[in-house]
Amino acid sequence: MIAPPTKAAKMTTAKLKRATATTPPTDTWDAQACKDVIAQLWALRAAMLANEKSLLQTFEKVDPSYLASARNLSHYLTLRHADHAHLQDWLAGMGLSSLGRSESNVLANVDKVLGILHRLTGQAWEAHSADEPVGIKSSKKLLDRHTVDLLGDSPKGRSVRIMVTLPSEAATDYALIRKLVASGMDIARINCAHDGPAEWKAMASHVRRASRSVTKPVRILMDLGGPKLRTGHLPAGAAVLKLSPERDEHGLVVTPACVGLRAAGSSDAVEGATQHLSVDAKWLAALKPGDELAFDDARESGRTLHVVQVDESGALAECWQTAYLVPDTCLKRVRKGKGARVTAIADLPVKEGVLHLHRGDTLRVTKEALPQDKPKGRSKGRSKNAATVPTVGCTLPEIFAQVSVGERIWFDDGRIGAVIQRVSADWLEAEITQARDSGEKLLSDKGINLPDSRMTLPALTEKDLVDLHTVVKLADLVGLSFVQQASDVEELRTQLNELAAPDIGIMLKIETRRAFDNLPALLFSAMAGKAAGVMIARGDLAVECGYENLAEIQEEILWAAEAAHMPVIWATQVLETLAKTGLPSRAEITDAAMGERAECVMLNKGPHITDAMRMLDDILGRMQAHQLKRRPLLKALSAWDQPGS
Repeated sequence: MIAPPTKAAKMTTAKLKRATATTPPTDTWDAQACKDVIAQLWALRAAMLANEKSLLQTFEKVDPSYLASARNLSHYLTLRHADHAHLQDWLAGMGLSSLGRSESNVLANVDKVLGILHRLTGQAWEAHSADEPVGIKSSKKLLDRHTVDLLGDSPKGRSVRIMVTLPSEAATDYALIRKLVASGMDIARINCAHDGPAEWKAMASHVRRASRSVTKPVRILMDLGGPKLRTGHLPAGAAVLKLSPERDEHGLVVTPACVGLRAAGSSDAVEGATQHLSVDAKWLAALKPGDELAFDDARESGRTLHVVQVDESGALAECWQTAYLVPDTCLKRVRKGKGARVTAIADLPVKEGVLHLHRGDTLRVTKEALPQDKPKGRSKGRSKNAATVPTVGCTLPEIFAQVSVGERIWFDDGRIGAVIQRVSADWLEAEITQARDSGEKLLSDKGINLPDSRMTLPALTEKDLVDLHTVVKLADLVGLSFVQQASDVEELRTQLNELAAPDIGIMLKIETRRAFDNLPALLFSAMAGKAAGVMIARGDLAVECGYENLAEIQEEILWAAEAAHMPVIWATQVLETLAKTGLPSRAEITDAAMGERAECVMLNKGPHITDAMRMLDDILGRMQAHQLKRRPLLKALSAWDQPGS
């Protein structure tokens, strides 16, 4: 942030604006042009020092290890307060530093350019290193030190760490954790929005054990859930089991559907079965291979199951026609014999509650989910008045007092867009404006974003305060989700002090428009401790700020963090297609390479996560020879050797 300027700062800033508003000199040699630029740079320098002076009270709260970084950040904010594009063009035309990569050592960079220009114009120059908080080399050392304090030492072969979000099964599967550690995981992320303390403790234990086993240091980040706005519980859908034989291109069945029949209360898997049903135990005990089981499915179509195998776990039956089994379905053994020939079925899979929404539909969001019977949106050909208004609850009822008609509301990471039409104390109604032509499905526990609303929510929820008692015992650093303002960081630090964990690292998750707008204040507040960093949570941030603005915003966050010598985590959807499907997209390979500009890259869970880790490790290892933060490195390119050389 740029503090309210002093009188001296106002004067220098005014001079600077007048100077930069003039037409810049050409890149041909002109002594007077050089003197004009010198004047501009002196004015810029004075404005930097004036802004630094105005922030002295802020610096008093900064940890000594971050004091130089705080001063440099104040200089960078002054530099970016005005447009210097013309000045940069002139400097570049003269073969001088254009200040375009000066984030980490702003004042020292300006002084170097000033020194050269003074000598070019025959003027005396004295070094001003006493004013400079950092230089080119010392700034890199500061960033390296702060990164190690937060994220630990860099692994052999690459400077960028890899963070992996642990899935729920990590609590019971030590082999999975060990595989992740052996594959290159440097930081394990535990999301406190899911699972619970028992699972978190098990995950952390597995990570520490695997770290010792592989002799590789691994840190643990635990993300607090934060005041995340999500859709509430939706009534469950119908209980139904669909049996679908596999057919060829002509529609002929080539493989029947295989269903396992097991005794009610049993969870044993029947060998060869892809789906299971629970039936009466005595009825099941009387089955023999070759038995046929007749039933009418949900469409009242006659169908038959053929028993092919019976063992202690149950019976395996084949179905050669598509069938839909519902709770009212009964199976009748065609063969006569002792005992009951008919059984009811149980344990049918229940479909997750879902709302089907189309553009033009009205969606009601309430404090509590209301009972609904087959809620539907309005599709083409249906009268809006004849349709049941889809309704869903939300996790933060405080929003109804803080939203207004005309503001946008997004659901499920921006897949569904709407505009608020009506607001009351207990609900709001919004018109769906963005959805695919075929419509969208909205499920429970999906994110809601209100990018236009000025939300005032607690930095730490009641759940977060409880979770912190577990977090401080297990984690090396804690993620502050949905941070909005400096006081949020201060509140977390207060809680950590009360829990006797003042040195635990803090990761600021930048995922809202308000957090981005308040980024300088957030950075200064985070500097009150030795270990702090920034996560660019690009998922929510894209929804909040607009996908079209994300590239620009993530660049600005990277610049500000570098000026603060603060490590950055590049997060959300990195190699996600590869992690989920085993095959990467072309675009995400480039995105992963961009992660070299951060100090850590985060991967999300997926069945092919180790493949994603290996590819990311390879990309980052090769890219570090070509890129250092924003500065390209002029490595020899043997691929373009001249013929015959």
